[in-house]
Amino acid sequence: MGKSGYSKLHIAMFPWVAYGHFIPFLHLSNKLAHKGHKISFILPKGVQPKLENRNQYPNLIQFVPLVIPHVDGLPPGAETTSVVTLNQQKYLAFAVDQTRDQVEGILEALKPDMVFYDFWFWIPDLARQLGIHPICYVVVSSMIMSLGSNIRTLTKEMTVEEVTKLPPDYPSSTVKFKAEEAAALLFEAEDFGSGLSFGERIRTAVSGSDAIAFRTCRETEGPFCDYVARGYGKPVLLSGPCLPETKTQQLDEKWVSWLSQFEPGSVVFCSLGSQSVLQKDEFQELVLGFELCGLPFLVALKPPQGCSTVEEALPEGFQDRVGGRGLVYGGWVPQEQLLHHPNIGCFVNHCGYGTMWEFLLSDCQVVLIPEIGDQILNTRLMANELKIGVEVERGKNREVPKESLSEAIKFVMDKDNETANLMKRNHAKLKQMLSNRDLQEGYINNFIQALQDLSNMKSKLQNKMIKPDDVW
Repeated sequence: MGKSGYSKLHIAMFPWVAYGHFIPFLHLSNKLAHKGHKISFILPKGVQPKLENRNQYPNLIQFVPLVIPHVDGLPPGAETTSVVTLNQQKYLAFAVDQTRDQVEGILEALKPDMVFYDFWFWIPDLARQLGIHPICYVVVSSMIMSLGSNIRTLTKEMTVEEVTKLPPDYPSSTVKFKAEEAAALLFEAEDFGSGLSFGERIRTAVSGSDAIAFRTCRETEGPFCDYVARGYGKPVLLSGPCLPETKTQQLDEKWVSWLSQFEPGSVVFCSLGSQSVLQKDEFQELVLGFELCGLPFLVALKPPQGCSTVEEALPEGFQDRVGGRGLVYGGWVPQEQLLHHPNIGCFVNHCGYGTMWEFLLSDCQVVLIPEIGDQILNTRLMANELKIGVEVERGKNREVPKESLSEAIKFVMDKDNETANLMKRNHAKLKQMLSNRDLQEGYINNFIQALQDLSNMKSKLQNKMIKPDDVW
């Protein structure tokens, strides 16, 4: 696709201030640094110490600290989404928007070839003024980019039917929102700082880029990536999932000891993501679902709202009834390592994008309880298109009944159920393909080649639309 022998690139990284964005940007940085490219990673000052141990190439990846100013509406010292509510994130976005002069000074001094960003709508204009290529790197699914207000404008005045109607030529009839999920899409019409809605912020950031890059592969999301490319008329580059090298790190003895009580493939493990905080009644209904399924279970959940521990939130008599076969844990758990333990056979999760890639590389059966926009579409891709898991059926008020959860778990864990066995085979095929080192290497090598091509054809990018096929 291009000529070999290009010089090494210098790339600045500037992700949205959430660990779910820092970490995949850093995974990509490690992949690029492994090939000899230089990375300048711009991030809030207080975040750097927490990411140092994930930097595999400190000689090539330099963290560049940013001072986030305080603005009204934010807790003192807030730098990331981990310390603010969803409703406060617009103030956090506005605070980072105030660092434009700092970022300009950094980019002017560093003079990178390109800058990878996602939320920052002002980066494309700033980058071009400095002769730098703006590349929008998307670390959520291409499905949400296809259905959200990135391709079309959503407003609060729209009816449910208008919001959930599939746009023309959308590549799937099953990876979509239901009528009762319209609110998940209408979040994009909400204010998200600096006078822009969430959707306007993203759309401006994407449309101003020289190219759109996705953290995915054609084998899982190809038609949706093609759809985004056509919608924006821009080159789309795929980095592959950029999964970190799995280290043979020992699972803590407390987990090994507890899991060793059970048969291989018999334990149900549940984790709903670091951002999920349930109401007490939702929490209790969920754990009762695990009790009802009759299988051993390990449930990792934050204490529900209004409770300081998970123990105080458990239903009356719950611990006496489940005895030693069930553990509800309120702290952090090593999710990726647990998924590879041979005694865990089912993973109940929210289908966040990072978690999705982790379970795709496991041998677990999959039960999905999505909550927000991209999780819902990720779930529909897994359950309806790729057919490797099941979605728990919600009640009329979008609650998760204990009976629905129990039935979904028992369904996928039934060794005599042909549909469950088909899901297991589909999952195994996809895992084998994604685990192929040649596939992963091919994606990152083609990605780098495409970046080098872009770097060497600046005038063509500015004056002529490139067809998506030119950079696949």
